[in-house]
Amino acid sequence: MTTHIQHSRIEAGSHSSGPPCDALPLRQPGPGFDLLSGVRVIDLTTSIAGPSGTMLLADMGAEVIKIERPGGGDDARSWGPPFLDGESLWFASVNRSKKSVALDFSQPAGLDVLYRLVAQADIVFVNLSPRVATKLKVDAAALRAVRPDVIYVSITGFGLSGERADWTCYDLIAEGYSGIMDITGAADGEPQKIGAPAADMLAGQDAAFAAVTALYARRVSGKGRVIDVALVDSMARFSSCRIASYLGSGELPRRSGGKDSVIAIYQNFETSDHPITLALGNDNLWHRFWETVGQAELADSPGMKTNADRRRHRQAIVAKIAEILREKPRHHWLALFRGARIPAGPINSIAEVVADDALLGRGMFYQLARPGKRAMPQIGIGILLDGDCSLARSAPPALGEHTDEVLSELLGLDEEQRQALAEQNIIRRKGS
Repeated sequence: MTTHIQHSRIEAGSHSSGPPCDALPLRQPGPGFDLLSGVRVIDLTTSIAGPSGTMLLADMGAEVIKIERPGGGDDARSWGPPFLDGESLWFASVNRSKKSVALDFSQPAGLDVLYRLVAQADIVFVNLSPRVATKLKVDAAALRAVRPDVIYVSITGFGLSGERADWTCYDLIAEGYSGIMDITGAADGEPQKIGAPAADMLAGQDAAFAAVTALYARRVSGKGRVIDVALVDSMARFSSCRIASYLGSGELPRRSGGKDSVIAIYQNFETSDHPITLALGNDNLWHRFWETVGQAELADSPGMKTNADRRRHRQAIVAKIAEILREKPRHHWLALFRGARIPAGPINSIAEVVADDALLGRGMFYQLARPGKRAMPQIGIGILLDGDCSLARSAPPALGEHTDEVLSELLGLDEEQRQALAEQNIIRRKGS
C-alpha cells in the first residue's frame, strides 16, 4: 500500500493496449456463496436499482431468473458507450449469476408463463409504478393470488402510495428530491449529483435486505410480504446525520466541498504534490496530530481543547494545518500519519482504486472468464464470509440465454411448445 500511494496519478486511457480489466486477476465461475441456496427469485426489474438488489441475492446463493423484454431486454443493455465487445458495462456490473428469460408477459400467453414461474418462486422484484404494474397484472395483489406467501418487492421512485406514486423517477431525480444534491459540491458551486448512482444502489441494497428479512420471518409465520422501497426514501436515509442535525438545531446544512463536518478537522488538504484526506475525530487524535508534526504545544492552545471549541476556530486551524501539509509531499505525510495511527489517506482516481493491492486481495476487482468470449470485469460485493470473497456462479447473461433451460426444467415446456411461443414473439430463445 505504501508503494502504491507514492505512485503518481494514473490517468484514464493511459493503457497502451487493451482495457484496464486485462490487468485484473482472471477467475473461472464457481459455486460461490450458498447461504440462500434453494431460494428462487423472479426479477422483473430493469436499469440499476432492482438488478443491483437481485444480484446481491444471487451473490449469496439465490437462483435469480431475470425476465426481460424479447425485443431489447433490460434498458441498461443499451447504456453506453463505453461497451466491451458490444456489451454494456453498466449492465454487466449488476447482473452476474442470473438466468435471462426473454418473455413478453404483456401478452396473455406470456403472462401465463410468468405466473407459472411466480408459483415456484419465493421472491419477486418489480420496479414498475403502481399504475403500470396493475395494467400488466404484476402488481402485488395479482402475484399474491398466484402464490399467497410470495415476497413481493417493489422498487419505485416515490413508493406505492401517495400522490407521487405514479411519477416517473431516475437516480438523478431521487438525489434532487432527497436533499443530497443541495449539500454536495463546492460552497460557491452548483448542486452536484453524487458521482455514482447512489440512490439506485442504496435502494437495491435496502430491497435485498428487506427481502431476506421477510424470507426469514416467513419461515415462522408462513406469510408473504409486500415490500415497498422508494429511491427518494433510501437517499433521504443516506442523509440521516445531516437531516437529524438540522431537525434538532435549525442549522441548515450548506454546500461546503465536504468541509463542514460535525468533526472539526475532517476534510481534504493539499500537500506539495497530491491532496490527502485527514480525519481528527477525537481529542486523542487531535493531540497525536500536533505531536506528530512537531508542534505539540498547539494542541492545548486556548479554545482548542474540545471539538466544539475547535469548530468555532475551524477556519484558523484549517489554515494552520494547510500551511504545514503543503511543505512536504503526500507519501511523506501518509507514512508519518500511518505510523502515528492518525486517519489519513490519498484521494484515489478510479484507475488507482482498481490497482490497489489491498482491494484486489479482498476480491473486489476481477475478470470473470466466459467461454468463447472476452472475460468480463466484475466488482465484488465487499462482503467476506469465513475469510472468503464471493465467486460469481456465471457471467452476466446474454438476452434470453436461459429461456429454453428455465421453461423446460421448471415448467416442463417441450421443444414444440417453446418454438410455438417463439413464433408468436412471446419468448426469445438463445441465439435468436
